[in-house]
Amino acid sequence: MPPETTSSNPVERYAQPDTQDQQAHPGLTKDMKDQPDHGEDSYRGSGRLTDKRAVITGGDSGIGRAVALAFAREGADVVLSYLESEEADAAETVRLVEAAGRRAVRCPGDIRDEATCQKLIDTALTELGGLDILVNNAAYQMAQLGGIADITTEQFDRVMKTNLYAMFWLCKKALPHMKAGSTIINTSSVQAVTPSPELLDYATTKAGIQNFTKGLAAELADKGIRVNAVAPGPIWTPLIPATMPPERAEGHGEDSPMGRAGQPAEVAPAYVFFASQESSYITAEMLAVTGGQPVT
Repeated sequence: MPPETTSSNPVERYAQPDTQDQQAHPGLTKDMKDQPDHGEDSYRGSGRLTDKRAVITGGDSGIGRAVALAFAREGADVVLSYLESEEADAAETVRLVEAAGRRAVRCPGDIRDEATCQKLIDTALTELGGLDILVNNAAYQMAQLGGIADITTEQFDRVMKTNLYAMFWLCKKALPHMKAGSTIINTSSVQAVTPSPELLDYATTKAGIQNFTKGLAAELADKGIRVNAVAPGPIWTPLIPATMPPERAEGHGEDSPMGRAGQPAEVAPAYVFFASQESSYITAEMLAVTGGQPVT
């Protein structure tokens, strides 16, 4: 893949991935036949986050890995949150961050537990000496083709706690340690505004994240702490073969205006933008990275 500064036709930049591989949740990058691009060969940093300290949930793979890599190449150190079963993927993310000359601190655990969220913030304070950037990226989804009738209370509870409770806990615990100039970046989704029936519970949380972002941003604006959201569309990550049946995963992203799924490397620059001073007058915003699917 050419450097991100090289002009190319975005429609043709990536081939449509092979969506036939199925995995058990949470899925691992190393087991994907058609592996995502996280920017390993294309992302070039320019010092926009020099010596910043970030916590990234879901930092082992997919968008989280791409963000960790981009942040490191921009000069930031990171604490990575992920499930213990994702250790193999997390090790590769750590390798990429360290290859960029920055620190990567592992902090595995299930963020549905409030104590795990506290541990994440404490780890950033003790290991990195502070916290400048919080990226709430981890999420759980499980497509149910039967819609609401097939969504169990157990699944609904898991989706709510992973996607909403953890974000609430992490923000609340991080804010006493964040100074003016710090940023919070939440991962919403195109599902926040165009929900798919088979992802009803997931889409509900993504709409909640959008509203939470706007409300918290209004509260913190006069303190100099910005809160924004990124809304990815159909991005190719381990979550797709691990949470969707073949008939739903097939052709993932082909109905977008660009006609293909996006890659994590195409989403990460949005997080860098929100984390950097280049977006100093932007808060309460949701930036769509959807291949042209509208989110307004």
